[in-house]
Amino acid sequence: MILKNNILRLGILLLVVVLFTPSARAAEDFNVKETVFEHIGDAYSWHIATIADTEISIHLPVIVKGKDSGWQVFSSSRLEQGAEYKGYRIAQEGDYKGKIVERNHTGLETRPVIDISITKNVLGLWINCIVLLLIILPVARWYKQHTFEPPKGFRGAVETLMLDVQDELIKPCIGDDYKRYTPFLLTAFFFIFVNNLMGLIPFFPGGTNITGNITITLFLAVCTFLIVNISGTKEYWKEIFWPEVPSWLKVPVPFMPVIELFGVFTKPFALMIRLFANIMAGHSVIISLVCVIFITVSMGVGINIGMSAVSVVFTIFMYFIELLVAYIQAYVFTLLSAVFIGLAKVKHD
Repeated sequence: MILKNNILRLGILLLVVVLFTPSARAAEDFNVKETVFEHIGDAYSWHIATIADTEISIHLPVIVKGKDSGWQVFSSSRLEQGAEYKGYRIAQEGDYKGKIVERNHTGLETRPVIDISITKNVLGLWINCIVLLLIILPVARWYKQHTFEPPKGFRGAVETLMLDVQDELIKPCIGDDYKRYTPFLLTAFFFIFVNNLMGLIPFFPGGTNITGNITITLFLAVCTFLIVNISGTKEYWKEIFWPEVPSWLKVPVPFMPVIELFGVFTKPFALMIRLFANIMAGHSVIISLVCVIFITVSMGVGINIGMSAVSVVFTIFMYFIELLVAYIQAYVFTLLSAVFIGLAKVKHD
């Protein structure tokens, strides 16, 4: 009976795929590269769905300051389909593709002096932060009202995850002074974890590629960089500028000090790239697998149905993998940050 139901469900799914797959002519114009980068990239509006050739989108505010026009605030709906408004438009090609450009008095198009528009990723970040607060604040409120009673249900699960990260990760890596850094490391862990999970939801308010955006991972890496080096002990800095190695490696040419100093910057750089690359790659793979359905339209109904089934199976499999990656990447970022902080707290032995 279970096998029969599963076959029926797969049949219905394939029927829906065939019915709603675009025509062969449309499939010929289907560009996988543009589709992938459109979904993982940022935008000045948030496309939700298309129903009967009608696009449902959230048009976000554009806030720019031009060289000649000064500050301008207007809705991104005025720039749809390459339209121009007050000398601004969204570039459709070139180095600034997808970005707002300004046409100056000479006719050249350049980026505005300041662009602080509320983009899709910005709105997604705000929504995810609200979700994070709704997860964490009830646990904190519970402890204020029930000092000696452990929370249950969802609050208990959140507390268990917090204690696991604190006791099994932060405390062993940093040592006795771990409580000083626990707030930052727990915040980094849950921020990355929640954003990773929200990015896997394929519909509003999920689907934003927050941790797959290098500016977000850069900010997190800079925070770790500052905390590590501000907290560094005298022994930590001594090991960088005068490590305990043979003298010929330090004078007259400071080989080892240069290598150690270079390592100070490569550690946060590795944090930034690892998180950014893994999340962006996961999103790209999932979208590429879905694109297989549309690529095979022109190859005939039989091939299209077969490849659609393969695409659905592999997409579901990748979703489960990405759920695991969502946790692993949050865990690894927190682990490495704790390790770097612990190394900076080194004392003379």
